[in-house]
Amino acid sequence: MDIDVLRDYCLAKKGVTEELPFGPDTLVFKVMGKMFALVGLDEVPLRVNLKCDPEKAIQLREEYPEIILPGYHMNKQHWNTVVLNGTINSSMIFELIDHSYTLVVSSLTKKLQQELNSL
Repeated sequence: MDIDVLRDYCLAKKGVTEELPFGPDTLVFKVMGKMFALVGLDEVPLRVNLKCDPEKAIQLREEYPEIILPGYHMNKQHWNTVVLNGTINSSMIFELIDHSYTLVVSSLTKKLQQELNSL
């Protein structure tokens, strides 16, 4: 998966913005101001950090030990780094992005969730 496909998929989600808060090499996608995906633009192959349920994170790391790693520079209990080298198909990457987005939305305050729903 290339950066354009990943970017388009993330930006198509409701309430998502993109920023470069950590410098020009880290693209961050946020929903209502909360991060759900971070992409290392200087990485080859691309890597994306995604929020993940802790139990699911461990399961994914065991199933794909070379591809899904503990989140780089993140809370390793709640974040995974996914190496986008073609080993994992696009549909699974989209599922992992959806999971991250859903986790972050569910952690928003009721007020922010209502604001998101009204967009």
